[in-house]
Amino acid sequence: MKRVLLTSILACCLVATSAFAADVKLGYIDMQRVLNASDKGIEAKEQLAARATKYREEINAKQENIKKLKDELEIQGMLISDSARTTKEKEYQQRLKEFERFTKDAQDELQGKDAELTRKIIVGIEKIIQEFGRKNDFTFIFTKNPSMVFTDDKADITEDILKIINSTQKNG
Repeated sequence: MKRVLLTSILACCLVATSAFAADVKLGYIDMQRVLNASDKGIEAKEQLAARATKYREEINAKQENIKKLKDELEIQGMLISDSARTTKEKEYQQRLKEFERFTKDAQDELQGKDAELTRKIIVGIEKIIQEFGRKNDFTFIFTKNPSMVFTDDKADITEDILKIINSTQKNG
């Protein structure tokens, strides 16, 4: 009796699962590809690259000044008085600290700006994906990630989303 009941329950579960599976429409999106290939993503990368170049130029100039000061200290170190040498060494140490602080602040600012721009873009992408999912009767749309062992290319909606994002960008 228990076997018949268990078999009946299992059969009902299989029928219910098959019926549910027939109505399920799945898709996935490669979010990294969208971020890298969308017009907004490309624009954000260009903004960050321009800032990074500006910082790199400032860092190089500061680094060159510190190098000159160190060279002066090494060359003049033996020729100047102890108090003058101590003053130059303090100045060198101070500039070195300022340089390290500036470099760290520049890195932090770039990382923060990158995160801010990425967040803004992702919020827009998510809205478009949600509209696309509702409009096209998707049950689930996933973000592609390394834990996805298998994905059928037919379920990849990345190109569709990219087209919508870029056309939306141009139209509005």
